[in-house]
Amino acid sequence: MSRMVEVPISYGIIVMIFVGATAVVGVMAVKFVKKSSKRYIVAGKSLPLFFIGTMLVSESIDGNASLGNVSLTFQNGFWAGGAIPLGLTICLVLTGVFFGRIFNRMNMITLADFYFRRYGNLSEVMSGVLMSISFIILVAGNLAASGYILSVVLNIPLIFGMLISTAVVLLYTYFGGLFSCAYTDIFHIYLALIGFWLGFIYFIGPWSPIPGGLETIVANVPQNFMNMSGLTNIQSGALINWAAILSLGLGDIVALDFMERVFAADGGRTAQKSCFLAAGLTLLVLIPLTMIGIIGHTLEPKIADPFTLFPIVAVEHMPFIIGILMLVSTVSCGMSTANGGTLAIASVLSRNMIQSNIVRKLLKKPSLSDRQLLLVTRLLVIPMFFTAFALGALIPRPGVYLILAFDIVFAGCLVPLVLGTYWKKSTPAAAVASIIVGSTLRMVFYFTITIAPPTSPLFVYAGLDTMIPPLVSLIVFVGVSLATQRRSPPRSDVVYLIPNDDDVISGADVFEWRNPIDVRTLVVRSGRKGSSTYDSGFKESKDDER
Repeated sequence: MSRMVEVPISYGIIVMIFVGATAVVGVMAVKFVKKSSKRYIVAGKSLPLFFIGTMLVSESIDGNASLGNVSLTFQNGFWAGGAIPLGLTICLVLTGVFFGRIFNRMNMITLADFYFRRYGNLSEVMSGVLMSISFIILVAGNLAASGYILSVVLNIPLIFGMLISTAVVLLYTYFGGLFSCAYTDIFHIYLALIGFWLGFIYFIGPWSPIPGGLETIVANVPQNFMNMSGLTNIQSGALINWAAILSLGLGDIVALDFMERVFAADGGRTAQKSCFLAAGLTLLVLIPLTMIGIIGHTLEPKIADPFTLFPIVAVEHMPFIIGILMLVSTVSCGMSTANGGTLAIASVLSRNMIQSNIVRKLLKKPSLSDRQLLLVTRLLVIPMFFTAFALGALIPRPGVYLILAFDIVFAGCLVPLVLGTYWKKSTPAAAVASIIVGSTLRMVFYFTITIAPPTSPLFVYAGLDTMIPPLVSLIVFVGVSLATQRRSPPRSDVVYLIPNDDDVISGADVFEWRNPIDVRTLVVRSGRKGSSTYDSGFKESKDDER
């Protein structure tokens, strides 16, 4: 910061009361877990539209998205920050249209389950490792963002602010699992939306403390910060901004906590409608939150650390009630994403690594019981939190981490997921090859393009390092699939099979399932009397038929 910020003690008191209340509600959610790993990880597939739709918005409002959006906008223009809510909105729409109903129907607990069922153990491990790394980065960004806000309102060092948020979210994640996220998000999300819009209107209305209001705000920003050049001119960062939009719009489809919420819906229609509801709410964030970064050029033009711009504007330049709404909701949403993200990582490690590949495949022993799996998942939550904390404390970069997290899975994991769902010729060998090639290429580009200094001739290609790897992954996937139809037979039927809960919990392979339901054999009445049609992968599961 360029100067010391004197924060009234009332801000710190109210923020900490709200954080404490969040912890209490989250811990109390333990009563819904009922010693079941499935209820702990995906809330027993029992949550209705309002809960799922609200939970899916948290990633658009959390510390990564809020502080990241404001800081990126302040540094690079409207579309640099606006790319975050725009990309997440695109992702929610695509998921609702193409994946929500199918994935909810398949009765999965983690997204790595899809790779296991469709491609086998090797793809399960590879995708699980990449998704876990991705989400450690995502959680690190949210812990850092919450730490920034707490450091400002409590006037403490960043690392102590991060320790507070880490301890609180670890506590209620350990006990309440996804239920704790559900019952805390229903308050945070809507408080944030109200706070963001009230803050934006406050600065542009006739009562604005800025003489001239919006006209002055626009006049104070650097050239091209408010026009479309951020999407059309490479010199204005268009490649980087489009890369961010694509990374979030497509890469976020391969998001552990995102799909965890889709799996938790009480039916396929609920999952689909929840995505559309969340997309609409996310789009509401685009204007007010991004504009705070623009307004920063008028209010705090010489700020030393742009990541503190959000809390400083809330504390020093807004009415008390609006500033409080913005601060408490953003801190809590950041902790919510950290909750879901860390839970998702621990679930992949306990279920897809330890149970599926170490206990069952390597040691040749029976699967963990439901309660054993629950205990292992809870225990793994602890080291995952502190791993993310260490990364966030070492290099605190909210917003940047959000985009980077999904860049990782966009490169190698997206193509096997999409084509595995819709192309019957997708083979296990192709999945392995595309994951390796896409991820390796992205790593090469990271060291040659992503971190290239502005003086490097490669710096002009920034953005292509995100766009090229998934395209190469696609070419490799299709080519290897066509070449390995006999040596590596496709397992396309799994998209249409619904295993029972016992087989899901045990992590049994497809050929071990006992009497799975094949949705292709379910006759669904059409609107015309006496006619019928067969489900082709888009109708509801047995839960929806009840």
